[in-house]
Amino acid sequence: MVSVTLRALRRELHACAEVGLNLPQTQAILLRELSGLGVDTHTGSALSSIVAVLRGTRPERDEPRPAVLVRSDMDALPITEATGLPFASKGDAMHACGHDLHMAALVGAARKLAARRDELHGDVVFMFQPGEEACGGAQLMLDEGVLEASGQRVNAALGIHVLSYDLPLGTFAFGSGAVLSGSNIVTVSFRGRGGHGSAPHLAADPVPAAAQFVSSVQVALSRAISMFEPVTLTFGILAAGRQHNVIAETAMAGGTLRTFSAAAAENALRIVHDVAHGIATAHGVRVEIGVRQDTISTVCDAAETGIARSVAAAVVGEPHIRMLDRPYSLSEDFCWVLDQVPGTFVMVGAGRSTKPGAPVNHSPRAIFDDSILERAAQFEAAWAIERLALLAADPATMSASGAG
Repeated sequence: MVSVTLRALRRELHACAEVGLNLPQTQAILLRELSGLGVDTHTGSALSSIVAVLRGTRPERDEPRPAVLVRSDMDALPITEATGLPFASKGDAMHACGHDLHMAALVGAARKLAARRDELHGDVVFMFQPGEEACGGAQLMLDEGVLEASGQRVNAALGIHVLSYDLPLGTFAFGSGAVLSGSNIVTVSFRGRGGHGSAPHLAADPVPAAAQFVSSVQVALSRAISMFEPVTLTFGILAAGRQHNVIAETAMAGGTLRTFSAAAAENALRIVHDVAHGIATAHGVRVEIGVRQDTISTVCDAAETGIARSVAAAVVGEPHIRMLDRPYSLSEDFCWVLDQVPGTFVMVGAGRSTKPGAPVNHSPRAIFDDSILERAAQFEAAWAIERLALLAADPATMSASGAG
């Protein structure tokens, strides 16, 4: 089989964007590209994931051998693409967060490592994960044993994420500690009594209550929480009714609450509760509040970040390296992997412009430059080689790093 170029692969994946946990076309393309590389592949039961294990052949130590994990997410977003690109996805799904680049880069890394397996002091686990976008895909793969896919628990983990904004093209950005926020999914439903639009006094209209809540809760959060404790509550859904002259029974606001500590999340959710119930009482309606934890903060190990940074500097050059001076308020379910295994998460600049107003991730106009694919693949492959070599050189670190 002749493998397609990474750019062609990325564009093929982009054009067939799929949402959620079941991504049959995406999975089939990746399995096609992984075949012939001499990797052991396994597909998921609860989701269309792929776990591929590449076994190094450098015969320096008896079992157990070290193992490392590199991850790519696979899913798109339920967005109608508006980029105008010739390979734009059709329908109501779009790779607006760059997961198509992540997949292509990881396939590229697998190709490079397969050609250099005699340099590997252990095994590499490639984690292709559906359902990153608030679908719990990482946790499902953990439940299905991705960390033990090589026969023993992985000792270190790496993930990358491209940005269409903020970072110059080709910049690799690193941080230690909490680099991304934790996220809770919040649903606030106001339930009233429907009626005719001509007689609101004979009904209990939940729409004004929901509208007032969405505005008032922002004011309450800004007054009650210190400016030095980052909290972002964003509502992406505000829904009620289907007919212009009918007062709806229910109005719902759905959004995400992002924080960097459990205490901040608890405080913010208390404010959400108090504001919602106060407004419901004032409007004579009932309110129901649902909260589901999506992620915790993505916490990068300082030592692992240092190793990855050194590898990246050797691959792309020191001028293209940046240390983050602040965390991003984005959230990532790779946090659950890093909660069990030491590792790091790297942000990669892939946008065409960093000017204010440039389309950001999740925009229907977000465009990612696939010229960074080769560098991203080189970095992931070089990291795997170096990390396994360091583990093999100091076997005592294996039990410590893989303890979970």
